Amino acid sequence: MRIAILEDEPAQMSHFISTIERQLLLGDEPVVCVPFEQGEDLRRALRRETFDLLVLDWNVPDLDGVELLQWLRQRPGGSVPVIMLSSRSSERDVAGALGAGADDYVVKPFRPLELVARIRRLLARQQPAAAAPVERFGPWLFDRALSSVQVEAGESEPGQEMVLTDSEFRLALTLFRNLGRPVSRAYLVECVGHNGEASTRALDTHIYRLRTKLGLHAARGLRLQTVYGLGYRLEMSAEANHKESPWA
Repeated sequence: MRIAILEDEPAQMSHFISTIERQLLLGDEPVVCVPFEQGEDLRRALRRETFDLLVLDWNVPDLDGVELLQWLRQRPGGSVPVIMLSSRSSERDVAGALGAGADDYVVKPFRPLELVARIRRLLARQQPAAAAPVERFGPWLFDRALSSVQVEAGESEPGQEMVLTDSEFRLALTLFRNLGRPVSRAYLVECVGHNGEASTRALDTHIYRLRTKLGLHAARGLRLQTVYGLGYRLEMSAEANHKESPWA
């Protein structure tokens, strides 16, 4: 789980990060806060990185939170949840930020439990099935307790069950949750719990094994694509015959 925070005051940034990483518990999924002091830096990151949530301070140098939000909502795939943070508390300011596309608005100084509750609500809205022990994506069933993936039987294929390593399972689940969307390498590396330079090589190894173990090829209706300069994207295969596809 990656959360980008735009805040130019170091003390406030430290407070945000410690509050979120200490109090936001999402099962066994790690929560990583990525700090940004300037809006332009975050905008550059959004072109190549993946985040589950943005926390934007309204008043920052060069590109403020509302300007960044307006830019984001005009981009394809720019639907990531956004919480606007500001000392502005007038009805006009709150309505303006929400009208620009913010999902929620928190007035500074923020109350830690309230901020965490609002973040948790937005993340749950993004992934409503994430709290269930088994998540379904078409015929694919992900059992978190067993780290196994089942594919229900189709008209021309028998059912299958694949047991994955913990890292492979988390990686596969992340790709399926983001079906059709490119996911950055940094996001995938963090989701499998790796750190350091060797982590990118480990990620490529996991991707190779997933393609083989899960049969992520056109004939099965899914394809795992490399997105140059970004990461990977799991997508529906246009080449798959509609009747044979397990997604039909």
